[in-house]
Amino acid sequence: MRFEYDVIVIGAGHAGCEAACAAANLGSTTLLITMDMNKITQMSCNPAVGGIAKGQIVREIDALGGQMGIVTDESAIQFRMLNRSKGPAMWSPRAQSDRIKFIEAWRRRIEHTDNLFMWQDSATSLVIEEGRVCGVKTAMGVSFKCKSVVLTAGTFLNGLMHIGRVQIGGGRVSEPASHGISEQLRDLGFKVDRMKTGTPVRIDGRTIDFAKSIRQDGEDDYHKFSYLPSVCRTLKQRPCWIVYTNEEVHDVLREGLPESPLYNGQIKSIGPRYCPSIETKIVTFADKNQHQLFLEPEGETTEEYYLNGFSSSLPLMTQVEAMQKIPALANAQIYRPGYAIEYDFVFPDQIRRSLRVKKYANLFTAGQINGTSGYEEAAGQGLWAGFNAARCAGGGNEIELERNHAYIGVMIDDLVTKEIIEPYRLFTSRAEYRLRLRQDNADLRLSDFAYNHGLLPQDKYDYFVKYRDELNRTTERLQSIKFQGKTLFSLFKSYHGAYDPQLPLPFERAQFDIDTIMPEFRHKVLRQIAIEAHYAGYIDREEQAIVKLQKLDEWKIPLNFDYDVIPGLSNESRLKLKRVTPDTLAQAERIDGVRPSELALLQVHLTRQKYGIHKPAASSNMQPETNENI
Repeated sequence: MRFEYDVIVIGAGHAGCEAACAAANLGSTTLLITMDMNKITQMSCNPAVGGIAKGQIVREIDALGGQMGIVTDESAIQFRMLNRSKGPAMWSPRAQSDRIKFIEAWRRRIEHTDNLFMWQDSATSLVIEEGRVCGVKTAMGVSFKCKSVVLTAGTFLNGLMHIGRVQIGGGRVSEPASHGISEQLRDLGFKVDRMKTGTPVRIDGRTIDFAKSIRQDGEDDYHKFSYLPSVCRTLKQRPCWIVYTNEEVHDVLREGLPESPLYNGQIKSIGPRYCPSIETKIVTFADKNQHQLFLEPEGETTEEYYLNGFSSSLPLMTQVEAMQKIPALANAQIYRPGYAIEYDFVFPDQIRRSLRVKKYANLFTAGQINGTSGYEEAAGQGLWAGFNAARCAGGGNEIELERNHAYIGVMIDDLVTKEIIEPYRLFTSRAEYRLRLRQDNADLRLSDFAYNHGLLPQDKYDYFVKYRDELNRTTERLQSIKFQGKTLFSLFKSYHGAYDPQLPLPFERAQFDIDTIMPEFRHKVLRQIAIEAHYAGYIDREEQAIVKLQKLDEWKIPLNFDYDVIPGLSNESRLKLKRVTPDTLAQAERIDGVRPSELALLQVHLTRQKYGIHKPAASSNMQPETNENI
């Protein structure tokens, strides 16, 4: 038994497991501490991965050598590509997963990862000496030493569940809350507050009248999350089912509102705006006489169903009575009611874009503790936090992921720059370069970096290089051949074979022999070229905007820059700049409330400081940050 590690990860949810695998794969001896080894990466809410923008994150995790895409493919019981009616930049993959097999697949990956070990216990405090985190203490009284820590506590920090007026301490149903860490963070000067999320009722499928619902099948085609050809979807595919609420349902819910913790003052924290409870829906959208709900299977063989869209903290009998007003659920038997949960989080303006907290050079945070919601957001942060924690443990510099490289970069930058007042959820609309940041090209954007920094294994990189070379070779051929005065590449913008490989090419086949493309890459190469041709002009404009952004990113702001010496700043901007402490002018520009004229003033003062014309007293000895960016 060893008691000293390079990296310790607290919490084995989606963030924690990605963090632990990333750190271990970089060669750091890593300890993953969890209260229950049989519930790692538990899907506490919806048994699904992906969706709008979330699917892009999973593809990026896979391109960066992470595990979520592989595990999802291995446990998928339904796959769909969302937003097909829109352009390819908006397409987002989503999969229903077998909840139990998802956990089992993750457990296998952890137990077969070199340098990675697990300990079943509850972390109660960080050991801090001389301004650095040097270990973790647990409820069993065990102390572990380390060089860096990743804190990924999910909803467990002082978690409190609500079902009507009933309150139960816990991080999930039947699982205890975690105490000690939040209190310590407050004592150390961190800003800690409460957030809220929720989950719906679980139903026995044997008591559902599916004849009164609408069947929704998945797509049985080539799509999946992982780029590795060896990873396949093998489980039996199952349909979901659509039902609708009605006025009778809404009447029952309205009558129960006085007993709702959300409306009687029992819950004081803010829930996710984009995943509202059913009681919030009937209040906010009072003019709607129905809301769409989805009955989603929890596994390949189980009869347990998740009622997506019916999240609630109302009393048990109110939930049951309202649900049974839906014709398909008139005789439904439930396994357990929905509930709301409140938990502690740390305001993310206290962390840097590397996901290191500003107060300590070797403490990193990821997931819901940073104010986010969603498995995918947590996993993306976890991978990046684990990556930087391993670099920190090895004496390397931190690396920040830029907005123009990945949705994960957009998310992290939003967290540390914007004012987070509710659980953060990523959408494609949050990414100003979304034509570039598509789900289909995550490997082209990130795999070289991942391989060069030790995240991507050799076999996966070798496969990527073969595909990239074939793509480049085919693209060059198409750009060199003309048909009716246009290059074949430009004609690909109208090639709907990107969606259906059985359709003919948009030009004479004699001009271009499709059989010369390697069979294993043929469809993917043609699809990629069609999308690139479709967006060619728009992507060029995005690239020009990125160049302008990079010029602002070259203006580094010293860590302790004195904003008080700039007389033209408004009090609001001055306070926000001090709170966020942006690394660059580009990040300062994205802070809500900082006007372009104030950014110009900041640029002038940085220029004067650089050339010694004027040096703010509080920052005269400071040097710009040296973090590496991608």
